[in-house]
Amino acid sequence: MKRGLFFVVFFIVSLVVYSQQKFTLSGTIRSERTGETIINASIRTDKGEGVASNEYGFYSIILPAGEYEITWSAVGFEPVTAGVTLNTDISRDVFLPDEVQNLENVTVSATGKGRTITGTQMGVERLTIKEVKNIPMLLGERDILKAIQLLPGIKPAGDGNSGFYVRGGSADQNLILLDEGQVYNASHLLGFFSTFNSDAVKDITVYKGGMPAQYGGRLSSVLDVKMNEGNNQNYELSGGIGLISAKLNLEGPVQKGRSSFLLSGRRTYADAFVPLARDTSVRNSRLYFYDYNAKLNFKLNERNNIYVSGYLGRDHLKLDQFGINWGNVTGTLRWNHIFNNRLFSNTSFIYSDFDYNININNENNDLDIYSKIRDLNLKQEFQWYASSGHSLRFGLNSIYHKIRPGEVTSSGTTSYNNFYLQDRYSWDNALYITDTWKVSPRLNLTYGARLSSFSVLGAGDFYNIDENGRVTDTLTYSKGQVVKNYLNPEPRLAASFIINPSTSVKGSYVRNVQNLHLMSNSTTGAPTDKWLASTNIIKPEIADLFSLGWYKNFSENRYEFSTELYYKTMQNQIDYRAGADVFTNDAIESQILFGKGRAYGWELFLKKRTGKATGWISYTLSKTERKIEGISEGEWYNARQDRTHDVAIVFNYQLGRKWNLAANWIYYTGDAVTFPNGKYVIDNQIVFYYTKRNADRMPAYHRLDLGATWLLKDREKFSSELAFSLFNAYGRENPYLISFRQSETDPSRTEAVKTSLFKFVPSLSYNFKFK
Repeated sequence: MKRGLFFVVFFIVSLVVYSQQKFTLSGTIRSERTGETIINASIRTDKGEGVASNEYGFYSIILPAGEYEITWSAVGFEPVTAGVTLNTDISRDVFLPDEVQNLENVTVSATGKGRTITGTQMGVERLTIKEVKNIPMLLGERDILKAIQLLPGIKPAGDGNSGFYVRGGSADQNLILLDEGQVYNASHLLGFFSTFNSDAVKDITVYKGGMPAQYGGRLSSVLDVKMNEGNNQNYELSGGIGLISAKLNLEGPVQKGRSSFLLSGRRTYADAFVPLARDTSVRNSRLYFYDYNAKLNFKLNERNNIYVSGYLGRDHLKLDQFGINWGNVTGTLRWNHIFNNRLFSNTSFIYSDFDYNININNENNDLDIYSKIRDLNLKQEFQWYASSGHSLRFGLNSIYHKIRPGEVTSSGTTSYNNFYLQDRYSWDNALYITDTWKVSPRLNLTYGARLSSFSVLGAGDFYNIDENGRVTDTLTYSKGQVVKNYLNPEPRLAASFIINPSTSVKGSYVRNVQNLHLMSNSTTGAPTDKWLASTNIIKPEIADLFSLGWYKNFSENRYEFSTELYYKTMQNQIDYRAGADVFTNDAIESQILFGKGRAYGWELFLKKRTGKATGWISYTLSKTERKIEGISEGEWYNARQDRTHDVAIVFNYQLGRKWNLAANWIYYTGDAVTFPNGKYVIDNQIVFYYTKRNADRMPAYHRLDLGATWLLKDREKFSSELAFSLFNAYGRENPYLISFRQSETDPSRTEAVKTSLFKFVPSLSYNFKFK
């Protein structure tokens, strides 16, 4: 009886499956004008099913046999709609024409309608260069890193710094990628500008919470920047000139429709005016940066594409007897292969390099300090569209790190002994898998895991340290010998429940592990900060993040609103012992302490997406603390990046066809700092006394920036514009640094001295484009 019932059920299920036979519609979505692939384009049927194209423009949608009206669309492009009879698997590439701008329906959102409603991903923000270019910036430079700091949960590190803090994490806990290559120091001019030339950038995505399993190695966030591929239809020349820099961008087809190139360069020219200075020491100074981006892509056939991209950037600073230069190099060789209409593969070989060199030169001595980190990286990933309700992403990542912590060489009549810190080697491997499952029309799940294995390798000496920081034993390892291996699972889980077509709630949990750590005594993220890998003493940092959010679109999707709560716990957090020396000490473990951290907050975001007036308001209420034995008597203390309130208001107004007006205002609570609590005199010298760490506050920061863009010409083959901006429009003297000194008029008194950087900084730049 039971066996017979089984066959009846099996027959019925088989009949249902057969009657619901499904087929696949797949392809690549591209721009009709340039031939570039379009990321996150929407593919929807007239019956409500939909998917989005991946980061390489590929899409795959599985549907029951039948007739459909399919619409392919993306922000900034006119949608394309066509009827499709699906009775077999179909491959169809789609080319979307550029959108003709209607001033009554100007869209600033970088993603399609309802992006925050149906998907499970929390804490993700996407921007396009069209959004970034209208935000007023210092000296008119369109800066990606400054733009993302106007979003909730992402805090600026302050004037003179391109670093940022995300949900309680420090600046080194952000993974910054340019075409998959890690950028270890994303700053120019000591942090006043970022390394990213906006003319070479295609897409910007920030994951500030539950990042997908394909990303790893950092605790707090991922900034994934993708370069333009180059126009494979026509040649284009664009560029611009501003008060301190000029840039030029050239792109075009190698073979029309099948391959293209991109060349982009930028350089400051403030050093060109230095020889005009009256002061001799100033005339001998140098201060400039340059960066170059290049990319080639080749469509070998319908299933295979090859991409080669690279970045080179360098800064040079010379002031009297002191000089420093630093820079990044990245290179990526990528192969996209379509096995079939449901299985997509990406294979990448990636090179990353960051180094700095400090030179101190006087009449008697020439001193050089050098440090470097270099990565060789292999990444293999598959995307499998298993069924109409399941899509899987899985792969592996293997990175070989070589870190040269520092070497000091000197020459001259009073030269010092040369000093070399030991090179450190490590091998960072990971396996990952993610399944996105549409459980029901209202419930979506994304779950998966990342298994990371970090091997500390010889050659070199490693140490055992007691609780007082003294070296108790030295262990010597040969080249390639495994010193320590750390194996850590990193689970991920996210869910969204759709209350109605315009409202949803989401929740997520993610664990992240970080094995590279940045040692810095600076609050500004200097390029001379030192990267260290985990050792037998320095353990991987681990963070567990819980998030809950509510999302709402209203007024026919003209507005979107979201609010998220988060709570993060952190293990193996690192801070300095009092009086630590981390730059000339080979046993650096003796200079640092370990403990735990926590961060929690509430984020609000309201955005107007369409119309002549667009923009957003973001607010973050948060707390970030550390607890480390040996600091502040073992009690919880404020982390350096702790701030209570962060507010950003961004406004754009399209005034007719020729003018665009913009403004942004930001406010945040002053940084947590350690001020002296007392002083005493030793040998007629004032020595300050400090108690609890980060128990004081800098004054609150606030600033208004104004901007305007005047479209001079907009013809079929040529366009140009003038961009005006006023940074810090009401002249707020925000403190960059507060120092303490003995009063010149009353030696018994101590006075605080405030240093500010920018006040009323106007700029003017001219931009052009030959199409």
